[in-house]
Amino acid sequence: MANLHRGEIEARLGGRVYRLCLTLGALAELEHAFGAEDLVALAARIEQGRLRARDLLIIIGCGLRGAGATLSDDEVAALTHAQGLPGYVEVAGRLLAATFGEGDAARPPMPQAT
Repeated sequence: MANLHRGEIEARLGGRVYRLCLTLGALAELEHAFGAEDLVALAARIEQGRLRARDLLIIIGCGLRGAGATLSDDEVAALTHAQGLPGYVEVAGRLLAATFGEGDAARPPMPQAT
């Protein structure tokens, strides 16, 4: 079971329940992927609420790897969500809320995919 106090969430992807967590290493991977100088710049970019599909892939992939999954970005891209795009947005939103402590992790402000 995921521990929200440690920034963990669970999500059903590809018909399987996974744990996701943005560990320090996963956050460093996100900084690099988004070209952010530091965590403040990373948070500012995410707070804009405008995420591309590739951004969702990176956030979810980093969360999966942070929790111990050994999935490549290509493998993450192949994972399905029963709700399609809104489901991926919901997973990324819950993960970010659990990590950055913004709002209620059960109902985070949802980023918009562009």
